Amino acid sequence: MAPSAMSRWTESLSDAQPVPYWLDDPGRPRPEPALTGTETCDLLVVGGGYSGLWTALLAKERDPGRDVVLLEGREAGWAASGRNGGFCAASLTHGLPNGLARWPGEIHRLQELGARNLDGIERAVARYGLDCDFERTGEIDVATEPYQARELRDRYEEMERAGLADGVEFLDADAVREQVASPTFQAGLHDRRGVAMLNPAKLVWGLKRACLALGVRVHEHTPALTLRPYGAGMAVRTPYGQVRARRVALGTNIFPNLVRRVRAYTVPVYDYALTTEPLTADRLAAIGWKNRQGLGDSANQFHYFRLTADDRILWGGYDAIYPYGGRVRAEYDDRPETYAKLAGHFFTCFPQLEGVRFTHAWGGAIDTCTRFSAFYGTAHDGRVAYTAGYTGLGVGATRFGAEVMLDLLAGEATERTSLEMVRKKPLPFPPEPLAWTGIALTKWSLARADAHGGRRNLWLRTMDRLGLGFDS
Repeated sequence: MAPSAMSRWTESLSDAQPVPYWLDDPGRPRPEPALTGTETCDLLVVGGGYSGLWTALLAKERDPGRDVVLLEGREAGWAASGRNGGFCAASLTHGLPNGLARWPGEIHRLQELGARNLDGIERAVARYGLDCDFERTGEIDVATEPYQARELRDRYEEMERAGLADGVEFLDADAVREQVASPTFQAGLHDRRGVAMLNPAKLVWGLKRACLALGVRVHEHTPALTLRPYGAGMAVRTPYGQVRARRVALGTNIFPNLVRRVRAYTVPVYDYALTTEPLTADRLAAIGWKNRQGLGDSANQFHYFRLTADDRILWGGYDAIYPYGGRVRAEYDDRPETYAKLAGHFFTCFPQLEGVRFTHAWGGAIDTCTRFSAFYGTAHDGRVAYTAGYTGLGVGATRFGAEVMLDLLAGEATERTSLEMVRKKPLPFPPEPLAWTGIALTKWSLARADAHGGRRNLWLRTMDRLGLGFDS
């Protein structure tokens, strides 16, 4: 990268605010009051992101008379649920290839359940008036190298053989560039119905309003500190009080789980994103992005990008930063060296947009597990349920996870609880320094594979055989 190019690209970041674009909104609601004193309820939900809010909402839909309390340590949506790219995917398995590799015997059922889950989200948006810029535009996985184009074609043919290609189309270089004009695009796999675009923060805020309207008692700035049995139920202590509940659902994801044995199953991986200023009509015409699909490239270190409602481009991904010891800290949310790298990649993809400036740059932690997709479980004789490990694809899948937690707490045998994906957990991460060393070696190997035609070295092939993974 020439110094002149670097200075030109970094100049585009000079006015970027180090805050998530979605949360920089004058319509951001005021937080609900913190809990003080002692409350009792039928169901206590811990966590005010998608996992917790969907759980509270669905619990009231199943039983309007159920008394539900939700605790959030800061403000609803301030963490991953308010800082992601806004890709709401039907996939419950972090993409079809991951699902085929891990649960081939269940993949048709998993795909059907995922499609039903996304339809359920769309119905909830309409039913509750969730003003979250929901657009069922689909997504295109694009190839930027010849080997990626071959892999996309092979994937499409595998999907056809398995009867899983409905609504999916393979695009050659001309066809994909007709959708979005980048000189780097060499092929694409277009999923027309399986992904929606939305404003993630507005979805959180809308879900919170819907929960409040149904009678859920929401307390923000109320971290849950301890969990212990209390009679036939459970008690959760908070800074100014406690909640006694018959059942507890934990939707804290990357933050330390109140069931300590669950903590080894996730590590935080920090992801970063940029948003541009709103594009003019001429600039939009230059890239031809008429159908507003979400986009993601096919490298191991990949980018995801999409248009916002006001015609900005959100551009994120590539770097996946694991902090030694798995700590979640606010200072990791800002990483200028990654922003500079992302800006350079952006203008390589869209050279016709040179001169566009970025207005926001931010990061946040993803709850990553070794199989990439969520896991589930119970504790304290079934009085507590938890889910975590969505690995960056939780905007849609958290609603399914909420259904699973409610099934588990009810002790019900359902189509969801019978899934191997629900019944079995991933392998836990090893303790330090093994976790950091293994993740660092995997990241180095993935970057090397991207630079050498996708060829996976011995380390990656061994990880594949063991069913372990780490992805950007």
